Amino acid sequence: MKIEKLLPAYKSIIWGGSKLKKYYGKNSDAEPLAESWELSLHKDGESTLVDGTPLSVAASESDFGENCKGFPFFPVLVKLIDANAKLSVQVHPEDEYALKNENSLGKTEMWYIADADEGAGIYLGFNKDIDRDEFKRAIEEKTLTDYLSFIPVKKGECYFIPAGTIHAICEGCLICEVQQNSNITYRVYDYGRVGADGKERELHVNKAIDVTNTQRYISQPMSAVTKEGKLLGISKFFTAALLNSTDISPLDNDEKSFRCITCLEGEGSIGDLHISKGESVFVPASSGKVDLGGDFSGIVTSIRKYYIGIDLGGTFIKGGIVNDRGEVIISDKVPTESEKGAEGVSHNIAALATKLLGAVNLGISDVEGVGIGCPGMIDSAVGNVIYSNNLDWVDFNIAESVSKRLCGVKVVVANDANVAALGEVKFGAAKEYNSAVMITLGTGVGGGVIVDGRLIEGNKGAGAELGHMVIHRGGESCTCGRKGCFEAYCSATALIRETKRAMLEDRNSKMWEIGDPSSVDGKTAFSYAECDRSAALVVEKYIDDLACGLTNMANIFRPEVILLGGGVCAEGDRLIKPLQNKLNEEIFAGDKGPTVPILVAKLGNSAGLLGAAALLI
Repeated sequence: MKIEKLLPAYKSIIWGGSKLKKYYGKNSDAEPLAESWELSLHKDGESTLVDGTPLSVAASESDFGENCKGFPFFPVLVKLIDANAKLSVQVHPEDEYALKNENSLGKTEMWYIADADEGAGIYLGFNKDIDRDEFKRAIEEKTLTDYLSFIPVKKGECYFIPAGTIHAICEGCLICEVQQNSNITYRVYDYGRVGADGKERELHVNKAIDVTNTQRYISQPMSAVTKEGKLLGISKFFTAALLNSTDISPLDNDEKSFRCITCLEGEGSIGDLHISKGESVFVPASSGKVDLGGDFSGIVTSIRKYYIGIDLGGTFIKGGIVNDRGEVIISDKVPTESEKGAEGVSHNIAALATKLLGAVNLGISDVEGVGIGCPGMIDSAVGNVIYSNNLDWVDFNIAESVSKRLCGVKVVVANDANVAALGEVKFGAAKEYNSAVMITLGTGVGGGVIVDGRLIEGNKGAGAELGHMVIHRGGESCTCGRKGCFEAYCSATALIRETKRAMLEDRNSKMWEIGDPSSVDGKTAFSYAECDRSAALVVEKYIDDLACGLTNMANIFRPEVILLGGGVCAEGDRLIKPLQNKLNEEIFAGDKGPTVPILVAKLGNSAGLLGAAALLI
């Protein structure tokens, strides 16, 4: 399927107006015109192509994208709504209740204020906590609006309405609504209006009381920006962002989801199609990169998958919500508090995950799972920490513990160094490759091996300890108990040790300009290498040892790329160029075999949480 313009289904409802015809180019006989269903596969009104073909017929499974699979029906519906009068005060059920009572899914939605008259507003949630008896009494006494939060609105604002939140659009609002593909609404108050038949419209009081959250609700605007613009609202059923054509071109490849672009201002082009205010264009997932032209803005709707990534350290737990494109929607950290024991840390992980979800209006059912990068020996098949000296844990099933605290959500765990490597391959410096070895040069030497996009962890996750390969038999002592390990020569700790030794052996070294050896860091020798022979020898030996270890990795795994991480990588070409030359000279079969480029990792502190999320992707 190629990129196509969509023709909407129109709805005439008593509270509708004329703005969709006057200002948004809608050609409909409906009077008044209340709603224009821009993207819809709902039985109550389906979008079509310009030639009249229903979208459900024209688009294939690959056009909708991989992320649409697994839903009982197409997950999203996009509308334009013109409220010339107040809509009824209403609530939508959550999925569990709707499936049981209506044989349908529930409805979570998002409102983007496309235009608003002076004084226009919305009712959204209660203005205080009330109980169900108060709620019922307010309905009976027709005083319900006294308990609701009235919010004056302005063009460009956005509001997220989770299922179970009482709400109403008031007169003067023109809204682009992105919602679950459901038409289940429970009315609780309709201002005594009568329909065309002269009767008051049906209310659904008992069901509304069953499903309404009677706690005060405060809408939280999102602040994340993705490749397609500022995020407006997310759930497992839809992702909506504010797209500006002048900021984003082209649209990236996205085989995982279609994009529906609804133009709300200006005009321009999407591929070969012209688009203007009020029009919607369907961009199939199979479209590849798509050029945007002109100057227009609007809502881009897609289906994204979301994951929680946790980077568990000895001091802090870092966490984030990540989408399937490797974009961090929100992140935060909390103290690890390892002194509280394994269950205490598990509690902190679950609390951080809950906090992150709440900040972006997600429920635990909206995410695909939780990935955790944990220091130590990890049996990732069952989520068990066999041993972690950093945390002082022995035989603790962290996956099971965290899952129980988060309503049984899927939890996967792997060694933190392996996880960081996976993050770089999925989303970072090696995302164009399927096979990579990553070496992290820090206090120790960590690493990870990815072959054909999968971590190589060894039996019960105890393998891939790349820092503990011996490169100088009988050499420097290593923290693991052996002598001559890669870590003992190529960690930042080892570089600092050798720099201090060089200073003590050469009292005329320019490196003494920094003060005494206690001031040495991983940069010192590199900083003086061009003007000081002792510093140059430290750097030369460090690069020789590092090249030896990297060549061993290349000969064992022959990866498509080797990644280096850690502070020493800030030296850039002064480190990478001589390393690459030595690797090219020493690798088995030389230039007769495939080359192995050395690249610097680029995700930095985000590698852990992105890699943890990638365990689920």
